[in-house]
Amino acid sequence: MKSIDEQILRATKEIIVKFIEMGRLSPSNIHESFKDIYAIVNETVKKNVTKVVPPNDQKD
Repeated sequence: MKSIDEQILRATKEIIVKFIEMGRLSPSNIHESFKDIYAIVNETVKKNVTKVVPPNDQKD
């Protein structure tokens, strides 16, 4: 699961960077937005990973 968590963190970082580049997010409030975006990405990925990989076949 470690690599999935790293990918979630990287995806969240990329989303934050794109929002800043587009002017939709200010660097002064990254901490609030990062938590929200990370939670959404994490929930979405983990929900879909369990559909693809049966629970007894998951690697930690």
